Amino acid sequence: MPDQITLQVNGERRTCKAKTFLPDFLTQLGLNPRLVAVEYNGEILHRQFWEQTEMETDDRLEIVTIVGGG
Repeated sequence: MPDQITLQVNGERRTCKAKTFLPDFLTQLGLNPRLVAVEYNGEILHRQFWEQTEMETDDRLEIVTIVGGG
């Protein structure tokens, strides 16, 4: 099994270590997992599944940052 995998994040190729789970990957990207929404392989991924979602080669993520304002 390769040590690094390649996936797409917001249309850009990214790499991460194999066996990386979604919250850790978001943190590696410099994002606060509490302030983002994630579409995983074409489906909105509910937060309750994040801890068990392991990044795999060729996964496609769309990540949207939640911004407050007034």
